[in-house]
Amino acid sequence: MKSVKFCPIFYAKMLFHLKSEKNMIEQIPFFQGLSADDLAKLEAISVVKKYKKGEFLFIEGEEPKWLTFLITGSVKLYKTTANGKEIFIHQLAPMNFVAEVVNFENIPYPASAIFTISGEVLKINYEKFEAQFLTKPEICMKFLKSMAQKIRITTNLLHQELILSSEEKVARFILNHEDLFNELKHTKISSILNMTPETFSRILNKFKTNGLVKLDEKNQILEKNVGGLQEIYSY
Repeated sequence: MKSVKFCPIFYAKMLFHLKSEKNMIEQIPFFQGLSADDLAKLEAISVVKKYKKGEFLFIEGEEPKWLTFLITGSVKLYKTTANGKEIFIHQLAPMNFVAEVVNFENIPYPASAIFTISGEVLKINYEKFEAQFLTKPEICMKFLKSMAQKIRITTNLLHQELILSSEEKVARFILNHEDLFNELKHTKISSILNMTPETFSRILNKFKTNGLVKLDEKNQILEKNVGGLQEIYSY
């Protein structure tokens, strides 16, 4: 039987990874206040995974296997219609759970999630998390607040699609998602807002003429008239 050679560099890297993962969990605001024992339990049922831009976190219709918490990066949630049209739902920032309602309700993912900026996710075994942590009032309350936030997002989406005019949609997007406006092509933004590229271009030109927004040669926002845009979208 061959003897296994001890490699100090590999061992050091492994220890560093384990310590980094533990420190990462400790630094997540949602889990701050947990005892050392609870943090150890959480670490035992969790794994940190890296994703590159363009990789899917999950796809619409998949069964949820993990409770996922976005540590770094940015994730876009969207639905796809029967004819292949993409309907934008929400852009998720770091330090948030992703679609935790599906875990709580034990239902398939109703939408897809794709990384628009590379990042890391904490993936937690939900069955064990539910048994070990949702019995704790402080964790349960934080979890319920997080789900309530997702319900507000869904309500805002319905409000956008059913009530807002095209001009209100564009004004709202510029006010709330300047980073996405600067990152995405206008054809993509028009798809997100569920309007034709021609309609989006016409509204944007009107906003520029009226001094509501000023763009550079790359169509990135240099200035925006917050007060004027809020007069259009005042909800």
